[in-house]
Amino acid sequence: MTFQKSPYILENVATGRKFDDLGWLLSDPQYSQPSLIRAIYEKKELQLKEEEYGFYRYAVWLPVRRYLAHSAAPITYRSNALAKRLGLKNLYITFSGYWPQRGALMETCSFKETEAYAVCGRMEGERGAKRLVVASAGNTARAFARICSDNHIPLLLCVPYDCLDALWFGRPIDECVRLICTPAGSDYFDAIHLSQTICSLDLFWEEGGVFNIARRDGMGVTVLSAATHIGAIPDYYVQAVGSGTGAIAAWEASLRLIEDGHFGNNKMKIIAIQNHPFTPIFDAWNRGRRNLLPLDDHLARIQIHEIAAKVLSNRRPPYSLPGGLFDALSDCNGTVSKVTNQEIAQAALLFEETEGIDIHPAAAAALAGLRNEVAKSTINRDKVVMLNITGGGEKRYKNNRQLYYLQPKYTLSADTSADELYRLLHYC
Repeated sequence: MTFQKSPYILENVATGRKFDDLGWLLSDPQYSQPSLIRAIYEKKELQLKEEEYGFYRYAVWLPVRRYLAHSAAPITYRSNALAKRLGLKNLYITFSGYWPQRGALMETCSFKETEAYAVCGRMEGERGAKRLVVASAGNTARAFARICSDNHIPLLLCVPYDCLDALWFGRPIDECVRLICTPAGSDYFDAIHLSQTICSLDLFWEEGGVFNIARRDGMGVTVLSAATHIGAIPDYYVQAVGSGTGAIAAWEASLRLIEDGHFGNNKMKIIAIQNHPFTPIFDAWNRGRRNLLPLDDHLARIQIHEIAAKVLSNRRPPYSLPGGLFDALSDCNGTVSKVTNQEIAQAALLFEETEGIDIHPAAAAALAGLRNEVAKSTINRDKVVMLNITGGGEKRYKNNRQLYYLQPKYTLSADTSADELYRLLHYC
């Protein structure tokens, strides 16, 4: 497939300053305060490539320098059975996962593949022997491991030990991918902390999380999939959130669609869902706070171990910073609600019964939240609703298939010193 880079510049959300991307910028080098930067694409009209390009059919609004092998895009379809059960007239499901019967071919069964294909597509070859570092609570690690393995990209994953069961694969992972863990009882924040120390070493470089424009614009492809299928920007966007990066990405994608002019000019209302009892975003938003409320680390760890959707467990989400989730929710008059483990389990069963495919707990949390909002009549049943099913088809993918699990090279405390990490990892 031919490749042509989509021209873009970067913008500091806090100040509006525009500047060129020097290759791997995660922030404005002339601004000392935290703020997201955003890609401003030269082409304002969304022009899709042929389906054979997979994920990269949306490349006109992706900051990529190359197309990687084996990519797949989310699919969107209009729901009948589930919509009828919920009493919605225009429910559209954007599904990221493995569902060959509908054309969904993500082998890791998660929309985190959209992040990995965008981030790794943004990379430049001259980074040489340095190894990319990614922290994850499970799905992101699985996606990056698969994509980096297939494309021979050196990768170091930092994952909590209790999330190791998420690192399954349908075929072996190449040795270019390495894994270290934080100990049993640790969480995603501990993995992030360890990864940041590792990135202080010259041998490694930081993926960047929410600060990486490629991660957000990759995730925003879900909204592009929905809008191009529907022919319009949805009225409501429903997703479960841990960090909220996906919701920020959805907001940014909707702003580009408004600027395009072919999909309407309505502000897509974001409905973000958290898994009770770990609800830092819900707690801050529903108290009208721009800053997160103080969080006791010990209590947070207990709550995280109680939730069914473990990937929704970010203790330091990008909520307050310019361009973050607070700004996204404020701009679109969004809401944040919470659901219980029992509601998540019920929603998973409902989706499989009505739509015919299994879904991940985080995706079931989104459905549970939508179900509650409909019951409370906070959603207009005639409007267009986009339900972002962020992962599914895992049971179908695993059926009668040999699985391979990635094993950690080391299990290390989040507080391991840089000197000790260098001693252990300089041959990694």
